Amino acid sequence: MTLKGRAEQAVNRIAPTNLNVNRSNMDRRPKFSLKYLTKKFSLDKCSKEEKAAFADKLHEMSQQVWSQIFQGARHSNGFEKLGKGKDLAWIQDIFKDKNIIAFRFAGLKAMIGFIDNEILYIPGLDRNFTAYKH
Repeated sequence: MTLKGRAEQAVNRIAPTNLNVNRSNMDRRPKFSLKYLTKKFSLDKCSKEEKAAFADKLHEMSQQVWSQIFQGARHSNGFEKLGKGKDLAWIQDIFKDKNIIAFRFAGLKAMIGFIDNEILYIPGLDRNFTAYKH
C-alpha cells in the first residue's frame, strides 16, 4: 500500500470529527493556544528542561499536518483520547463537553487539550501524572 493510502486509512480510522477537526483541516498544520492554561497545570510549574521539551514538542507538531499527527504512536508522536472534559475535575466548565486528548512531551508527561478546527487549546500540562487517571 502506498504512503498516501495508509494516511487515508489512518484518517478514516481515527474519526477526526470526534475531535472537532474537519476533513478540510486535516491537511493543515496545527495552531496552538495557551489562552486557557490553568494555574494548577501551568508552565510555571514546569522545570526549565520541561519547558524546553514542551517548546520542542510544539515546534515538532507545527512541522506536520493534522493527518500526520493522528498517525503517531500513542506514547511518542501521537495522542491519547482521554474522554470528555467533564471527566476532569480541574478543567474549566466551558470545556466539559469537549473531547480531551493528551500529547506527550518530556518523556511521558502530557499536554492536555482539545482541538477546535485546526487549533489545539492546551488548558493543562500534566508533569506529575495527577491531571487524569493514567
